[in-house]
Amino acid sequence: MFRFGRIAIKIGSNVLTRKDGTLDLTRISALVDQIAELHKKGIEIILISSGAVASGKSEIRVKGKLDNVSSRQLYSAVGQAKLINRYYDFFKEHGIACGQVLTTKESLGTRRHYLNQKNCMSVMLENKVIPIMNENDTISVTELMFTDNDELSGMIAAMMNAEALIILSNVEGIYNGSPDDPKSEIIPVVEPSQKDLSDYIQTSRSSFGRGGMITKYRIARKVSDEGIEVIIANGKKENILPELVKKGSTAVCTRFLPSAKGISGVKKWISHSDSFAKGEIYINQGAKQALFGEKASSLLPVGIIEVKGIFEKDDIVKIFDDSGIQLGVGRVGFDSLKTKELIGQKGNKPIIHYDYLYLEQ
Repeated sequence: MFRFGRIAIKIGSNVLTRKDGTLDLTRISALVDQIAELHKKGIEIILISSGAVASGKSEIRVKGKLDNVSSRQLYSAVGQAKLINRYYDFFKEHGIACGQVLTTKESLGTRRHYLNQKNCMSVMLENKVIPIMNENDTISVTELMFTDNDELSGMIAAMMNAEALIILSNVEGIYNGSPDDPKSEIIPVVEPSQKDLSDYIQTSRSSFGRGGMITKYRIARKVSDEGIEVIIANGKKENILPELVKKGSTAVCTRFLPSAKGISGVKKWISHSDSFAKGEIYINQGAKQALFGEKASSLLPVGIIEVKGIFEKDDIVKIFDDSGIQLGVGRVGFDSLKTKELIGQKGNKPIIHYDYLYLEQ
């Protein structure tokens, strides 16, 4: 009946809150009912839930003016407690245990911490506990924040080898024009080879969340390239989750079909590590052609023309061509000093081995 054995579900702030910013308990309860139904049918579920900051705003009135970081810390500290308690009570009615998992971008920046996070959630799933994830806004600062929970959900879906990532928003999916235009229609399917759709997409953000549809689109393209189906749908529609995951579903949504090739677990981590990069490596056209050729290739010193930043062995770096266009990211086999010494040289070990290299298609 259902197509997936493990899914990640991201619920946006605008799904969980009313127009006045208060939590929509009726909607949360309905979504928990749907998740419980899937859980009892044997589907493993990781829930990435927004709504903490919006929830906190409805609880307290701030004296004086706070900067953006301080206000997020305050509201999320209050709101996260309220939000997780609601989830706990609603899931308990179904006899299901849930657990809170708060994380930060910084805590996922090393392979060891990344695997520790994965192990935590794997143990929860093995024991039939639903992980409820959110960014820990109480300790995050601007430069270390995820773009929003869409970015976090993409990383978590890849980390946990989910078969699908469902992003619930307050719209039906991605339109071929403005959603406000009566002539616009939903794009039902995005093939792996389909051209960039960015020009169709609104750049405005939601009322309570940090992200917008363009972020969802970019995350969806990356995650589907990793072999995971991504579905963007309206979380306010009745019984939307069971409808989306059943075989032969006709639910209105936008589906990003997964690439057949997929990538390794290490490459999945690296693919979402762009913001953890400690340096930059620039390469010539010959190296670029080799990397994007049909044969798997590592990045060799002979193709490097410039190195920027200070990094250690095993750090993440960004890779650019000679015109400044980013090509991908990778984990380096040498520190920045040694890499600079090797620029242009032949007959040396790879600076970035193919197994630790992720190229943007």
